[in-house]
Amino acid sequence: MTIRLIPALAALLAASLPAVPALAQVAPPAAVVADGLPTVPQSLVAATQPYLQSRRAAFLGWNPVDGSMLVKTRFGATDQLHSVAAPGADRRQISFEAEPILAAVRSPSGDTLVVQKDNGGDEFYQLYTLDAGRLSLLTDGRSRNWFGAWSRDGRMLGYASSRRNGADMDLYVMDPRDPSTDRRVAEVSGGGWNIADFSPDGRTALVLNRMSINRSIIYALDLASGVLTPVTDAEAQVSYVSPEFAADGTIWATSDKDSDFLRLGRIDAATGAFVPVSTEPKWDVSDYALSPDGAFVAYAINDAGVSRLRLMDTGSGAVRTVDGLPAGVIPYSIGPAIQISSTGQIGLSLASARVPGDAFSIDPTTLAVTQWTHSETGGLDPAVNVEPRLVEIASFDGEVVSGFLYLPDPARFPGKRPLIMDIHGGPEGQERPGFLGANNYLLNELGIALFYPNVRGSSGYGTRFVNLDNGPDQRENTVKDIGSFLDALAVDPALDVDRFAVTGVSYGGYMCYATAVHYSDRLKGANCYVAISNFVTFLENTQSYRRDLRRVEYGDERDPVQRARLQAISPLTNVDRITVPLLVATGGNDPRVPASEADQIISAVRANGGTAWHLLARNEGHGFHKKENEDFYFWTSLLFWEQTLLGQTPSAPAP
Repeated sequence: MTIRLIPALAALLAASLPAVPALAQVAPPAAVVADGLPTVPQSLVAATQPYLQSRRAAFLGWNPVDGSMLVKTRFGATDQLHSVAAPGADRRQISFEAEPILAAVRSPSGDTLVVQKDNGGDEFYQLYTLDAGRLSLLTDGRSRNWFGAWSRDGRMLGYASSRRNGADMDLYVMDPRDPSTDRRVAEVSGGGWNIADFSPDGRTALVLNRMSINRSIIYALDLASGVLTPVTDAEAQVSYVSPEFAADGTIWATSDKDSDFLRLGRIDAATGAFVPVSTEPKWDVSDYALSPDGAFVAYAINDAGVSRLRLMDTGSGAVRTVDGLPAGVIPYSIGPAIQISSTGQIGLSLASARVPGDAFSIDPTTLAVTQWTHSETGGLDPAVNVEPRLVEIASFDGEVVSGFLYLPDPARFPGKRPLIMDIHGGPEGQERPGFLGANNYLLNELGIALFYPNVRGSSGYGTRFVNLDNGPDQRENTVKDIGSFLDALAVDPALDVDRFAVTGVSYGGYMCYATAVHYSDRLKGANCYVAISNFVTFLENTQSYRRDLRRVEYGDERDPVQRARLQAISPLTNVDRITVPLLVATGGNDPRVPASEADQIISAVRANGGTAWHLLARNEGHGFHKKENEDFYFWTSLLFWEQTLLGQTPSAPAP
């Protein structure tokens, strides 16, 4: 029975009762299961609120019709698409989905916008057209689909799909204005295939088969016959990235052919020979874009993590440096991270310690930089954010490894500070000095130092370095790198060696568990996010379209010798050596690292009498992307650090 009070009576009763403070505790979001966690106090929500309101604007491309920018940003619960008419103009929202938009690409004529989106983080991406705020499904609604490229005339879209058997990414084309034109143009074997570009005449597609970070093959696909012809040596252990046709039919790409780093160059279609044109002796060319007329190419190098933009005249080879951008990072993008408009304007996104992520344009003649968006930082002054210090050390075997150290303001937080080591995923990822978002709260309000290591196996430091962790026999050398970092940071006069902790995501989550296995005596806690706990069960249960790609990196669980070694080094096998508390966060729909990876280690830790908090988001996949879930995980993490690293009653002031 429901009792309703008339307003006057309700007001009289309220006036006669003592004042009641605002809600003292925050319930988990509806899709979140909080197992073994303390409740989140409202006071923590209030204290962190500004830090959780920063936004970023990711540049997705130009509109050839009106010259506007397409960006992705969040004003509600998820990332959605917005149009920006001019520098500094409002971001006008054009997609209105409950699920986040992963990517969107406009046709060369500007009349059609294709969107890539999944459901609940399951990564079974579908392609849609977006018109008047509504999505229309192009693909089958069940398989995994990945956008590839538009043809020059915009009448044909190329993409890859697992619809045939759930594992192999076959190649398809369609005119998205008429989904009935959808047809498979090549049946392939493996999960790393996609259409990279179309020839100017639309008869041939450039196809990339990416088997690992170290090896890929470029093919020419005759669209009429479906015949795939290798352009590059199919047996070579060489990486090619982002092949595309120039206006004159020349093939461009980045490659580590005859080099330790990715260089920008041209490929001879007849011989497959790669001729580099970039001249930087060190660091990868991370992104590039060709101007529509072929007159110049814009490319970025990854200079110890910082993006440096160059413009090259394709005729003379003369190179100019763009100096007007902040010293930051061009973020990873599903589509081209740098795009050049029909008028020659260069568009990209960039983030730094003090720029949360914004869209910029560069004039190719004057190199003048214009900032199009000015993303909000929750009312906080980004100028107070800490810039990192690059730390380089010799690891246990003399190999040089590095990372970025952020130290709190010593005037506000004097004395030795606690430290959280945050390990990236991949494992071929790379920590770069971008925007820290909510983690600025740890630095600016709690006085906790942050360290982001790049252990061996990280990308950005050359082919030799990225291969140093491959296979089960080299895997734990990365954990030894963490031990060497712990040794080096222990003697830093700004840090309190008795208050160190670790966190990590995905493969970094494995590193989080493994660091707790090997160095529990040097840690206060481990916060491990969508993490691998057993390499064998991970390889057996990850989605079939990516299993072979992961076997190249970790080892093959079908081989008895490798299986035994993978079992031996898995954190689950060594769980009795974990003596620090764990916080484990999991996505219920995770296709990469299934939720069972968390379940098994939590059960084992608790069976040994250990502490394991568990946060399960049933409507998320490999990482949380809905704001209410992201926020709740952040608050839970703060409670974990307060109890373990700071030794405080939850939400007490920092010492």
